[in-house]
Amino acid sequence: MTAGADPDVDLTVRLTEAPGAPAHEFRLVVRRGTVPDTAATGSTVPDPAAAIAAVERFGEEAFFTPRRADMLCTQQYGGPQVAVVTGMFHGRPVNSHFSLTDGCEIARWRSLAPLFGGTPGSTGQV
Repeated sequence: MTAGADPDVDLTVRLTEAPGAPAHEFRLVVRRGTVPDTAATGSTVPDPAAAIAAVERFGEEAFFTPRRADMLCTQQYGGPQVAVVTGMFHGRPVNSHFSLTDGCEIARWRSLAPLFGGTPGSTGQV
């Protein structure tokens, strides 16, 4: 793939640690064709390799699989952090909301924590 080709992954993350707190914004851009796939110019996540590994492993499920209505989740609160991820993932548009409102959402958050920049509160630890 040439350097000017469209990226295979181009995600922007807007993370807020609490209501009214300043937002942190990160971007992950990945172009196929390098082995291993590496972050391209424009990426601002602190650990691009970890973010790439997380989105390649969990992105399909985290971005596109709807939560089943019969899914049982622990009723625990992980914190006020919210992350909104927008962009493109393997040719599909992404517009996903992440929070720490229950056990299922905490697990979903943790699966993509490297994408959220490693800022205070971004790991979803309780």
